[in-house]
Amino acid sequence: MKWTILPIGEFSNYQDSWQKLNEAGPRSSLLDTIFLLPALREFGTGEEVLAVFGGASPSAMAVLRPEGRLGWNTFQPSQAPLGAWLSDGRFDLKHLLGTLVKALPGFPMILGLTQQDPDLLARPVDQGILRTLDYIETARISIHGRFDDYWQARGKNLRHNMKKQRSNLDKLGIATRLDVVAAPEDVPQAIKDYGRLESAGWKAEGGTAIHADNAQGRFYRAMLEAFCSLGKGRIYRYWYNDAIVAMDLCIEGHDSLIILKTAYDEQKSNGTSPAFLMRQESFRELFDEGRLKRIEFYGKLMEWHRRWSEEVRTLYHVNCYRWSVIPVFRPR
Repeated sequence: MKWTILPIGEFSNYQDSWQKLNEAGPRSSLLDTIFLLPALREFGTGEEVLAVFGGASPSAMAVLRPEGRLGWNTFQPSQAPLGAWLSDGRFDLKHLLGTLVKALPGFPMILGLTQQDPDLLARPVDQGILRTLDYIETARISIHGRFDDYWQARGKNLRHNMKKQRSNLDKLGIATRLDVVAAPEDVPQAIKDYGRLESAGWKAEGGTAIHADNAQGRFYRAMLEAFCSLGKGRIYRYWYNDAIVAMDLCIEGHDSLIILKTAYDEQKSNGTSPAFLMRQESFRELFDEGRLKRIEFYGKLMEWHRRWSEEVRTLYHVNCYRWSVIPVFRPR
C-alpha cells in the first residue's frame, strides 16, 4: 500500500472512510467528521491536503497543512485538542510517517503529528527518523461509583470552599440553577449566551472571545448543532437567579464527556467560583447517570485541575524526519 495525497476539497468523498477509520482506531469524538468539517471550513486555509494510506479501506489518514518551506503538520487549529491523524494500528507508525514525509508535495524535511493522546495513539520510542516531544499534561476524571464517594475523596479545602460559597449565596438571596442545552435548535441562543460571558471578560480585550458571527462562533454553533442532533452535545449553563454566570461547551462520545470551553461572568461572581459550583452539580449528574466513563479536560493542567482529579497524562508531538541524520544536528 502507498500514500495518496489529495486536495482538501476531496475530503467530502472520503468522509465515510474517515469515520470508519476513527471507529476502528482511536474512537474519539474530537476526530469525528462532524467535528473536523466545521473546523476545516472556518479555520482551514485551503492549503491543506488529505493523505490516504491504502485503497477502499484505508489503514491511515491525515489532514495536513504546510509549515514553512520544508515541513508539514497535522491540521491543528487551537479549537481542536488533537491533531487530525487516524490509523487502525495495522502498520508501524515509523513506517507510516516515514513513507508519508516522502510522498508529500515539495521536498519536506520534517512531518509533525501534533497534540497526540497516548491513550489513543501509543507514544513511539525515539529512534531513527522519529522523535517525540512533550506537549502538555492534562487531566481526566473517571466516573465510577457514587458521586458522594468521589466528592469525599476531594481535598478538604475544596469541599469546605464550595460549602461556604453556597452558604454565602443563600445569605445574599441568590438561587443557583443548572440547565443543559441538548437540542440542536437551542444551540444558536446558547452560543450567543456564551459569547456574552466571554465578551464581559479578559478575552474581549484580546479579541479572542466567541461571537455568533465570527469564525469561532460559527464553528462552535455548527459543530454543537451536529453533535446535539445525534444526542451527543451538551451545553451547561449555570444561573445566579435570572443571570447566566458560567457555561461549559461539551461533546460526548465513546464513553467520554469532553469539556471544550468554559466561560464565567467575572462581574457577577459575588466572590464565588461559578464554574466550580457548576462543575460540582454537572459532575454529580454524570455520576448519577452512570452512562459515561470519563470526563476529559484536554486543556493544560492547572493547579485547580488537581483539586478535582489525580489522573494526569502527557499529550505529545511526533516529529518524523526525511533522513535519520537530521534530528542528530537539529536542536530540540
